[in-house]
Order: sequence, then structure tokens, then C-alpha cells
Amino acid sequence: MFEQWFADLTRAEVIWVSIGFLGQFMFSMRFLVQWLASERARESIVPMAFWYFSILGGMTLLSYAIWRQDPVIIVGQATGLIIYSRNLRLIYKKRRRQRRAAKRARAAERPAA
Repeated sequence: MFEQWFADLTRAEVIWVSIGFLGQFMFSMRFLVQWLASERARESIVPMAFWYFSILGGMTLLSYAIWRQDPVIIVGQATGLIIYSRNLRLIYKKRRRQRRAAKRARAAERPAA
């Protein structure tokens, strides 16, 4: 079935379909990463890799959607990329605040000279 379908595609179409499958694979990997991290922690968590796979998969699928000129997938993936990027930004801002708070706490513990 797939053999005949691929045989009818041009070289450029095969490349773009492969890019689409690669994007779908990366996008799917985020669920595996999230599931394994949650099992390891014995609670539901969302690791950083989830957001990176979301961005990589989303960008790749967006590229494929643009090539296909599919407005439904374009809007869905573009919207998702905004959300994934925002989540990473929030995570980094929280880490920066935590580092600053830890630095202030260490400074407060030092005896006065």
C-alpha cells in the first residue's frame, strides 16, 4: 500500500513527507518523555524535554504544513509553538528567581565582617 503511494511521489515530495513524519515522531516523543519521568517520580510531572520535543516537533510539523498549504495544521502548530515557548520562558524565569533567592539566602547566612 505505502510502496505504491511513495512510488508516485516526486523526490521533493518524498523529502517533505519524510520531514512530516520526523516532526510527528519528535512531537510524539514528548509523551514518552513525560510518561517515563512521571513513572520515575511516581507523580505526574512535565520535564523540560517535553517542551523541547514540543517545539522541535511543532516547528517541523509547521514546516510540513506550510509546504502542504494546510491552514488547519498551520494555525494549530503555530499556536502550539507560542504556548510551548511561553512555558519554557516561565520555567527559566522561575529558575532565575530561585537562583537569586538562594544567592540572597547564602549571603544572609554569612557572618558580618
